[in-house]
Amino acid sequence: MIELKTPQEIEEMKPAGRFVGEILKELKAMTKVGTNLLEIDEYVHKKIVDRKGAESCYVDYAPDFGTGPFAHYICTSVNDAVLHGVPYDYNLKDGDLISLDLAVSVNGWVGDSAISFVVGKDPDPSDLRLIKCTEEALAAGIDAARPGNRLGDVSSTIGDIAREYGYPINLEFGGHGVGHIMHGDPHVANDGKAGHGYRLRPGLVIAIEPWFLKSTDEIYQDQKDGWTLRSSDGSRGAHSEHTIAITEDGPQILTVRD
Repeated sequence: MIELKTPQEIEEMKPAGRFVGEILKELKAMTKVGTNLLEIDEYVHKKIVDRKGAESCYVDYAPDFGTGPFAHYICTSVNDAVLHGVPYDYNLKDGDLISLDLAVSVNGWVGDSAISFVVGKDPDPSDLRLIKCTEEALAAGIDAARPGNRLGDVSSTIGDIAREYGYPINLEFGGHGVGHIMHGDPHVANDGKAGHGYRLRPGLVIAIEPWFLKSTDEIYQDQKDGWTLRSSDGSRGAHSEHTIAITEDGPQILTVRD
């Protein structure tokens, strides 16, 4: 069921969004060649423990698209992994493309956001291009999330950007409603038909999250951890996400990182 938030409830959601945005900004600044994925996970753990009213949305999360409880505080997806990456004992190498996806509840409200970047001094231009595509698609999708538009307008705008760059589009996973829980209605696909779907209204809070792979739209679940989603051909992926609220004045980003 799609739930609309009151203006007061949207205000109450802002601390969670800011908290998530701040952590991701800090992680991007501190993550470098040699950083271990478990260090990233522990950093997030400490930040949550130190923040009054904060709770992880991932620890003990066990939806039907994963195998058992997730048991970590952040998703760390590296190179051919693009979604739901489980942190493990791995030191990042020069040129690795990493996506960090974080959802935290603060005082009962959830913020959810993701970033992708390359570690090291000599990133592959094709990796930067892929990341740029997800960021542009996210910005375009947010801009389309205005009262009176349709959900399909958001999805088609994201898909149009991917096609302009020449990347295939997977529709198995996408954005979603956000509120007291991390994953709610509606589903926000990364492609669709303009003018179709749910009519957007003030009070709708959604996560918009374009993610693309360089040369395939097929993914598989890594059986070693039962969670990490990887490209079927080994090509790299990138992922960008913000939680936004639709207001009378247009979309408002809740997970700001500036």
